Amino acid sequence: MASETPAGTLPSMPLRHQAKKRAYVTFLAGDGDYVKGVVGLVKGLRKVKSGYPLVVAVLPDVPELHRRLLQAQGCIVREIEPVHPPENQVQFAMAYYVINYSKLRIWNFVEYSKIIYLDADIQVYENIDHLFDMPDGYFYAVMDCFCEKTWSHSQQYSIGYCQQCPDKVAWPAEMGSPPPLYFNAGMFVSEPAQSTYNSLLKDLRITPPTPFAEQDFLNMYFEKIYKPISLVYNLVLAMLWRHPENVELEKVKVVHYCAAGSKPWRFTGKEANMDREDIKMPTSIMVTMSEQKINYIPAPSVA
Repeated sequence: MASETPAGTLPSMPLRHQAKKRAYVTFLAGDGDYVKGVVGLVKGLRKVKSGYPLVVAVLPDVPELHRRLLQAQGCIVREIEPVHPPENQVQFAMAYYVINYSKLRIWNFVEYSKIIYLDADIQVYENIDHLFDMPDGYFYAVMDCFCEKTWSHSQQYSIGYCQQCPDKVAWPAEMGSPPPLYFNAGMFVSEPAQSTYNSLLKDLRITPPTPFAEQDFLNMYFEKIYKPISLVYNLVLAMLWRHPENVELEKVKVVHYCAAGSKPWRFTGKEANMDREDIKMPTSIMVTMSEQKINYIPAPSVA
């Protein structure tokens, strides 16, 4: 007779998948409220019955209380050392972006053959385990949008060009070749490897920092093997007001709450664009999921 799962609980990841050594990975720094996002993320993965664990790469400044909270939710907590870019006077698009270079440490998680990285302000609404089965040897991610003011430093923004709608504003011939496809690094599929990890850190030492920090760097590093995937795997909320014609909400599997004012655990609805119904709906769902008692149940040990 199959064992019953108590109400309000979901079982841990199936053991048959754990043997494949694949994992979801996220990143956490400091003692702020992003830990609430990670709790929501792991509950979301459990709710959609993902077969793989969530590894949380934490910097040393993440307090023990937050680490225990994540472990109680079934996360694998792994401490990493910070990674610092070369000294430079660059102004990052957001001041806190500088800590994101530490994400490079996850390519040293070589016990996993493949990872799906998800930022802590992301929620998964449908199972995406099938992304682990995409062909090896490529870097998979969703193309970014250049239309928000955080891109005001770029040539793309200055002429109104966006790769999400390249036919609306053509890239001027006098500006040379169009820029290569550029991904949002809040979600990606990649393969950890010692050689890649060493190469990333080596290249970082000679690469001047740029406004989007590690995202710019990863785009440069993986340019030749980058393969775009559908925006349903990383819906940046700005797409809803910048390129609504490209969005089919009913098909979206992953939502990225990176727009100003959209973090579900801080949501007030008062910031620009946050009063839209297509924003309120997915935001309220993530808040509900974070608060639900979707308790972690350790998998039974195998004799």
